[in-house]
Amino acid sequence: MQAESILHAQASLGEGALWNPETAELYWVDIEGRALHVFDPATGHDRCYPVGKRIGTVVPRRGGRALVALQTGIHEIDLTTGLLTRLADPVTDQYLRFNDGKCDPAGRFWVGTFDLMLRPHAGTLYRFDPDGSTHVMLRRITNSNGIAWSLDQRTMYYIDTPTLVVQAFDYDNATGHIANPRVIIRIPEGSGGPDGMTIDAEGRLWVALWGAGRVHCYDPATGALQQVITVPAPFTSSCAFGGPGLETLFITTARGGLSPQQLAEFPLSGDVFAVRPGVAGVPACFFGEL
Repeated sequence: MQAESILHAQASLGEGALWNPETAELYWVDIEGRALHVFDPATGHDRCYPVGKRIGTVVPRRGGRALVALQTGIHEIDLTTGLLTRLADPVTDQYLRFNDGKCDPAGRFWVGTFDLMLRPHAGTLYRFDPDGSTHVMLRRITNSNGIAWSLDQRTMYYIDTPTLVVQAFDYDNATGHIANPRVIIRIPEGSGGPDGMTIDAEGRLWVALWGAGRVHCYDPATGALQQVITVPAPFTSSCAFGGPGLETLFITTARGGLSPQQLAEFPLSGDVFAVRPGVAGVPACFFGEL
């Protein structure tokens, strides 16, 4: 199956796709464009919120608000006014920025970092709790990326892109603790780097493959590849189920870093794409809610 462009965004580094089931809108970010976007597929209208700094990801919060992870810390944004309020800033290294992240089933915000100087193992995965506390969950991460939780809330899935694997951790929803890391999916060399990730209603994982122009669906129990979505943009970065019945897979892409020849070959790079893969997703978790 091939995804089709539904928003001619031409983003430098589109990322962080997440569907808000309450408002029926797709949240996504342009990291290098330093902006949060809120897209309504029903009308085709895309609202842009300039945030002034690199923005790694976004998660929803009730009351017309959201949390965004900026290079200057975790902020709450008022989606009516665009006003930003900083809540935490655990990152002290100026060459680190936040990257991908999501809320767990208990409403905690998990978000990791990426090193702008490409130093290996310089990043960290953090957990920001509704009580305002911040916890270091994993160290020595190189490029913290996709994260998801199993339908039974007993397993966390996580990607550190250069490892070319998806890891599973035992997950305690009551405490937010993780343990027992193990590799469940291996991405072959030359098949792209695992980037953003989401889970469907059957418990399968959908992984955007940066550099490959694809989204792969895997069975986490066996690691088997079960479905392939092609995207006419090589830098596929994140994916999220949304739309009516959560039956549409939205996919973000990037155009920054492509050569002039590649941009001529893939002119839709940086757009937001969509496909109906024949399975539904699960609703996103909101910050601060069980």
